[in-house]
Order: sequence, then structure tokens, then C-alpha cells
Amino acid sequence: MKIAYLDCFSGISGDMLLAALIDAGVPLPVLEDAVSALGLGARLRLSRANRSGIDAARVEVLTAEGRLAEEAAAPPSRAPADHAHEHTHAHHAEAGHSHESGPESSHQTGHAHSHGRSLPVIQALIRQARLEPAVQETALRAFQLLGHAEAKVHNVPVEKIHFHEVGAVDSIVDLVAAAAGCHWLGIDRWLCSPLNIGGGHVHCAHGRFPVPAPATLELLRDLPIYSSGAQTELVTPTGAALLRALGASSSAFPAMSVQAAGYGAGSRDLPGQPNVLRLVLGEASTASHASSHSNLQAPGSPAAEKIGILETTIDDATPELLSYVAERLLASGAADVYRTPVQMKKGRTGISLTVLCPPESASALQRMLFEQTTTLGVRYREEQRTILARKTVSVETEWGPVRVKA
Repeated sequence: MKIAYLDCFSGISGDMLLAALIDAGVPLPVLEDAVSALGLGARLRLSRANRSGIDAARVEVLTAEGRLAEEAAAPPSRAPADHAHEHTHAHHAEAGHSHESGPESSHQTGHAHSHGRSLPVIQALIRQARLEPAVQETALRAFQLLGHAEAKVHNVPVEKIHFHEVGAVDSIVDLVAAAAGCHWLGIDRWLCSPLNIGGGHVHCAHGRFPVPAPATLELLRDLPIYSSGAQTELVTPTGAALLRALGASSSAFPAMSVQAAGYGAGSRDLPGQPNVLRLVLGEASTASHASSHSNLQAPGSPAAEKIGILETTIDDATPELLSYVAERLLASGAADVYRTPVQMKKGRTGISLTVLCPPESASALQRMLFEQTTTLGVRYREEQRTILARKTVSVETEWGPVRVKA
């Protein structure tokens, strides 16, 4: 299984994820093509940055408006690209609630956008773009999650939400380009570390508000968060929405065979703290497989571990819905999902849905079952299971390399 681990010790934002994707091996044209497909006149600028001694990639979104401003301000003897254009990826406002970044913002500066876009307008923009269906789905889901979070915080219908900073060109580009890069990697499962949200305050039209911003906090439900280091916003709404859209589950550094790593820089160099997002790519390996490599377990010998089991029986859901739910559960950390036909009361045929998962993921997956299915109750228990050590190897065939499990 190909996994990706996002090490969020300095939080996460859209531009940091873009940079980490490129640094980990995603070709820049993959992201540029997605940006061009939006037809917004924006482009990406790639550079290198040093953050507390760590060399990292840095990606900036140049809008048509921003490039014109650069060219007007640049001296004749100096290329326009020498002027760094920094912009807000994180802050947004809904139904006239202006939310602007202040001097405490670590991943961005207070570059304000006076206009806003509603959720339906942004959705139409993404649907009309010539993007792969999977890329569209991830980007649309990210904005949908943002919209529902803001609607809940402000107690207004989601259709009335107007994004300001997140609805600006640069933030739309961040989300769509990140979705394209993540899709190109072909990851089976996304994981993230506990998230350092930072501290301090963000500046809103109605005054100062403590970090995390309300919509960010809503998006981070069920994910472990903490505050350490810089007193500034480290997790932006854009970054939180991308984590949710990817179905990332929280984990300590997983047992894996590392294939690549990338570092994405935030816009500022924080004193004593590398302001970077680390992305690690590789093949998952079980704890027993890791032990066998350290000669603590003979290859093929069994090992015991705890496994969580979630079960529910449903008699009013379509096969299409249950297939979708199974895919979402697997993407969110389930070890396995299977369905068994059962006979329920009044002779109705139903489905028993069983989810195997790490015990630490049970709460989030149980919530997903309530949100995504028609079930009224979920059973949970923990059992001991015995598993064999295994690993994934590549075998050359006449059709090219094929991954098999040994």
C-alpha cells in the first residue's frame, strides 16, 4: 500500500503542501496544467527557501493582477520576478464577515482581497475546468467542507456563504493544484501527524480572534491538535480543508519503507522553528514486518495485535451508497471493510457492514458511518488478531513492474 505522511510540526497551508508535493517529486507541469485549466490568468512561481537551516521548496501563486502590480513597481534594470509576491491562503469571510490576516500570520501576509465568491460560483468554476474527475472531486470536496464549516460557525445556509480570502484566485489555485498533485502521486492512504496550530490571534473585521480561527477548528474535529512554538496561525483553513478532503487520519510516524521526502516552506522564517511542511512517501509495512527486519521475528512467523471492529446493519441504503462509504472508510484509515447480506425484521434483506480498524481510528470512522449512511446505531469491540509478517515487492513482467504481496 502506497502511503503519504504529512508531518505538520509547523502546521499546514495550501502553498506549503504545493511546495512539499513538488519537492517530493511531483512534476511542476502537473500543477501548472491544473492552474491553466481554471482559466483565471494565474501561474505558479517556484523557488528555494531556507527555513531555520532547512532547505525547502517555496511556491507562490501569481495572479494576473499581482503580476501587473509587480511589473509596475519593478525598476527598469530589474526583472519583475525578483519581487516576491506574498498573499493570503488562509483567511476568509462569509456573508460580509471580513477576515483579514495580521502581522502574526506565519504562512502569509495581509494581502487583502476586496471581492468574494460564493460556494456555487467556485463549484461551477471547478466543474467547468478541464480537470481529471478525481482532481475535481477532491477540490470540490475541500470547498464543500469549508462552506459547511463556515455555515455552521456563522449559523447561515451554506448557499449564502461568500468566501473572501479563500475565494480569491490564489487560494482557489492552491486547492485545485494541490488536488492535482496529490492525485498524480496515486496514494492509497493519507496520514498526518498531530497538528501544531500555533497561537496568538488573527484579525477579523469584528476584532481579534484567538487561533485557531473558528472554521479551522470546526474542520479539525477528531484530529489531535496542540499549540507549541510561534505565537502565530500555523494551520490555515485551506490546509485543514485539504487534509479533510484527502481523508487524512492522524498517526504517529507509520511503519513504512521510505521512497521520497519533500519539504514545503511557509512564507516566513520563524525564529527557532523550521516553518516547513514535511511530506514523506513510501510503502506501508506492518509492525511485525518492521520487527522481522530487526531480527526480532522470523519471516513468516505470526504476531498478535489489537484490532477494532465496527459493525452496523442497514436495510434502507443502495449498493451505490454503501460502495462509496466503503471507499471513504478505507481512505480514512480502515484496515478492511466488507459487507454481508442478512435477513432483518419483516423479512427485509439488509446488509451487515463491518469495518476493521486500528483502535485509535475507531472514533473518527464511527462518526463517518453516522454521517455517510442511514444507520441509527453502530456496535464496537476490540479483538486480538494474529497476522503474518508481509511486505510488498515489485515483480518485473512483460507488461512492466507489478506490485505483489509476499
